[in-house]
Amino acid sequence: MSYRIAADFFLVFHFLFILFVLFGGLFAFRFRWAPAIHIPAAAWGAFVEITGRLCPLTTIEVWLRRTAGDSGYSESFIEHYLYPIIYPAGLTRALQLGLAGMVILLNAAIYGWVVYLRVQSKRK
Repeated sequence: MSYRIAADFFLVFHFLFILFVLFGGLFAFRFRWAPAIHIPAAAWGAFVEITGRLCPLTTIEVWLRRTAGDSGYSESFIEHYLYPIIYPAGLTRALQLGLAGMVILLNAAIYGWVVYLRVQSKRK
């Protein structure tokens, strides 16, 4: 049972990491140190999507589920609602590249706005 709980933890962590990759640049509005953590995370997220690699968090979660003996079990709340978001059905290579582009463009827009606001505040 503890392996399944650990797998659920990694699934939630993976989901939060994806949100951080997408929107973590927003922390730069409040914290000057945020880009030092977020930019490498966003680069990793884009790299995984562009290259079609498997995220290590997925590998860990799958191993934990297999170790727990999960193969033909009824879904937990976490698995039912988060799996389709993290592992969408029909994920194609073109969709992966589109997701990578979305990560790059969204974060470029956020950081562009952060830089713009900082330049404006220095002019005042």
